[in-house]
Amino acid sequence: MTVFTNLAPKYHNVLKTLTTKMHWIIQKNHYYQPLWTLVGAGAKQLAPSSRPTASVIPSGVKWIQSRVQKLDPDKNCVHLENNQKISYKYLIIALGLQLHFEKIKGLPEGFNSPKIGSNYSIHTVEKTWKALQDFKEGNAIFTFPNTPVKCAGAPQKIMYLSEAYFRKTGKRSKANIVFNTALGVIFGVQKYADALLEIIKARDITVNYKYNLVEVRADKQEAVFENLDKVGETKVYQYEMLHVTPPMGPPDVLLNSPVSDGAGWVDLNKETLQHKKYPNVFGIGDCTNLPTSKTAAAIAGQSGVLDKTISSIMKGKTPSKKYDGYTSCPLVTNYNRAILAEFDYNAQPLETLPIDQSKERLISFHMKADMMPYLYWYGLLKGYWGGPAPIRKLLHLGLK
Repeated sequence: MTVFTNLAPKYHNVLKTLTTKMHWIIQKNHYYQPLWTLVGAGAKQLAPSSRPTASVIPSGVKWIQSRVQKLDPDKNCVHLENNQKISYKYLIIALGLQLHFEKIKGLPEGFNSPKIGSNYSIHTVEKTWKALQDFKEGNAIFTFPNTPVKCAGAPQKIMYLSEAYFRKTGKRSKANIVFNTALGVIFGVQKYADALLEIIKARDITVNYKYNLVEVRADKQEAVFENLDKVGETKVYQYEMLHVTPPMGPPDVLLNSPVSDGAGWVDLNKETLQHKKYPNVFGIGDCTNLPTSKTAAAIAGQSGVLDKTISSIMKGKTPSKKYDGYTSCPLVTNYNRAILAEFDYNAQPLETLPIDQSKERLISFHMKADMMPYLYWYGLLKGYWGGPAPIRKLLHLGLK
């Protein structure tokens, strides 16, 4: 949620000149959440995913530790929870999204029981690893909700890692692995979907499409799913392990806000990241309605464009740099393998490396596990990393 720092160093200087900076994050720690996929599978420790928020805010930028209560773009001001009102000349909205475990009956209180975890929360990610270790025999169920989500590949990454863990510990023959997804496909880009379906078939994983988790009965180890194709029909699954991907949505402050569309997401021009109605308002990341996957990689690509957009507008020029929807999802399929999915607004592959990235590779795993965390802390958050486009152009001899 602190993606206001994901911009070039010169843009940090621009931020310092603005009357309002979007810094109302009251949490003490900032988290590199993509690492939690590996934490939940026991492949990484939780501690390296966290740093004090103060340590990642650029010098010279004021951090206002108060929550936003209301955005008033017609009057160019932001209202905070302490009755403070701040005026701005330019506003960058980078509020992220929020998790809604409470929309599933029986949660979040169900996490107090064993055998349930979720890699989407600092409070529940280690419960995933505990449930995985304690697994004895039965159904290992992994869910995908009927809402937009951040890192849409994560719900199945932990499934592949769990399957690999069961094989490594001799429990695979006792495990029935089930992926119940509210979606109608395994992945939105055909090239990578085909590769994943081959893995699913080879590893004897059951996938049920259009199944949405609506209730968890932790005392009975039961999960209730609605069939989205048949209104009113539900099915109860007994589980030995349950990984929950919660429903997600825009922050409350964006619901019914003038800056938002009907669903509550910041309403942007998808190429310039400038607001469709308010020319001095901009957005970036998970809180926006940009029609691409909500990932850290997408934010990196967006940050480079937003830098150019706002700089041009402040100089009275028309923005010329366009965001192509670039996003990436390193689909971890084992403890030493991953598929590196990269694609654009049109769900067409936009791969950086001059190899077929739909193949499971060791290099893709190490990029996910080791290189990308470093890029995040020392590149993205310091404004030096605006996505791999220049590297892609170099490796493909300017043809991409």
